[in-house]
Amino acid sequence: MVAMNNRHSASQLTAYGILGMPLAMAALPLYVHLPKFYGDDLGMPLALLGAILLVTRLGDAVIDPLLGYLSDRAGNRLRLVVASLPLLGVGMIALFHPPIESARQPIWLAGALIVTYLGFSMASISYQAWGAQLSTDVHERTRVTASREFFTLIGVLVAAAAPQLLGGENGLGLGRFSVVFAALIAVCGAITLSASPRPAPRRTDASGVWQAMTQPLANRDFRALLVVFVLSGIAAAIPSTLVLFYIQDVLRASDASAIFLVLYFLAGAAGMPFWVWLARRIGKKRAWIASMLLAVGAFVWAYALGAGDLAEYGVICVLSGMALGADLALPPSILADVIDRDARTRAGAAAEGSYFGLWNLVTKANLAAAAGIALPALAWLGYQPGTGGATGAVSLVYCIFPCAFKLAAVAALMIWRAPATAGGRLGFQGE
Repeated sequence: MVAMNNRHSASQLTAYGILGMPLAMAALPLYVHLPKFYGDDLGMPLALLGAILLVTRLGDAVIDPLLGYLSDRAGNRLRLVVASLPLLGVGMIALFHPPIESARQPIWLAGALIVTYLGFSMASISYQAWGAQLSTDVHERTRVTASREFFTLIGVLVAAAAPQLLGGENGLGLGRFSVVFAALIAVCGAITLSASPRPAPRRTDASGVWQAMTQPLANRDFRALLVVFVLSGIAAAIPSTLVLFYIQDVLRASDASAIFLVLYFLAGAAGMPFWVWLARRIGKKRAWIASMLLAVGAFVWAYALGAGDLAEYGVICVLSGMALGADLALPPSILADVIDRDARTRAGAAAEGSYFGLWNLVTKANLAAAAGIALPALAWLGYQPGTGGATGAVSLVYCIFPCAFKLAAVAALMIWRAPATAGGRLGFQGE
């Protein structure tokens, strides 16, 4: 069914969004469990492991704009999604079923990571670009992105619990998880590809590779949105990098870390319908600003907490998790508005893939920048994990730094005045 301006049914949006669950499930094992599995359980030298992870992750990031270009040239993005899902499934199984011989493991790891990252990035970019084409109505775009990001949060929760339930966060549990993951991505992929709406066709831009990959940067509105996204993304990534340190050394409650993470992500999923409703009432821009102010207003109080303040931190997790729902649903929806206006000015030429290729590159850069800011700052302030000292440094970097970045994002968003379109300002109805 080709997407029109009409409102999609709940079943259609569910069919589209459900693929977001297994795609989100891949990230946690890759970034959290894999280093410990290869470095601790298998005994791979940390310097070698770090080099392999660094090179493959850099390659994964820089290839995203090219994958976006290929997505725009594919004619049918669904073909790329179909081609990428088996790569992702096979790559994940290979990662957590390495050969016994230690001499073969580094090459095996590098090859499996290349296959996994290629499948994941190709699927994610084409899947997001596909969603951006499903409607020309600004409010319907928010419903589309919210359906995808809701299942993304569910996927994160499942990935957090599944390895432990399947045998532990070791080779046994992770190996079983990878097999279950491959089966789940096949099922969810089949549902999405068979039952979700089809995007309306668009003309392919005939420009060259480099011009097509960088064309979105010529769009003033995209550049402005990217500034907000970078500031807000770093604000979210710093706590993600430091949360376990904060729970361990400030709250002195390492055993409760899983409970706090579940509270945070459940609140994000539960709050998403509210932000969709609010965006329709006051506009996406104002709703996004409101969510960021809520995040700052809730999170800044974590600076005052100390050992044993678990109930207070639980409330902060719920309130800041509520704000997360808007961070996930609204920026991609506003980006779809920006893309649609650009396509109209260029007579409908497809560029969603190029936009989301750069968008995903910036998302990965945000994570790197957060680690590059937060961890050196802690070291400079004298913090050593697990020693019980310099906990004020953890609170400062974990709480105050993100709030400062979030307020900067609010200021940048308030300054941005997008040009008017037939449906109002770009996704900003209510301005």
